[in-house]
Amino acid sequence: MLCDSCHERDAVVHLTTIENNAVHQLHLCERCAAERGVETTVATPKHPLGEFLHDVHQQVATSRNEAVRCSFCNTTMADFRATGRWGCARCYTNFEIGIRELLRRVQGSHRHVGHPYQPPMSEELERASVLGELKERLRRAVESEQFELAADLRDRIRVME
Repeated sequence: MLCDSCHERDAVVHLTTIENNAVHQLHLCERCAAERGVETTVATPKHPLGEFLHDVHQQVATSRNEAVRCSFCNTTMADFRATGRWGCARCYTNFEIGIRELLRRVQGSHRHVGHPYQPPMSEELERASVLGELKERLRRAVESEQFELAADLRDRIRVME
């Protein structure tokens, strides 16, 4: 099968992408794949969770030799391995080198590169506040058996939701 890009060399890289429920296949030679940034000499990595657990195990073995403990809560890497949780916020500082290495191996980077947090708009906050107040007034109206007021509040809540 010839390369879909240059139509000269045999295709050795086969890329499959799915976009909008449509499957697209691209067959590339080694040179065209390298031009597109696809590495052909690197073996596919094993499952990231397996690597993560292996690295945690290595860190535990290292920490047992060094007897590294959190200075505040006395948590060790063995505790982290057993529970999957750190003991306190200071553990992140005390085990920083090991954590950075684990994150780098599992995620490819020790820094978060996802979507940034977008706080809700002020209109949404105001609407949620008004909705909460209406629900509270509805609860009080039902408790005091003011059913006409409760029905009016119920209708206003339905319109807002």
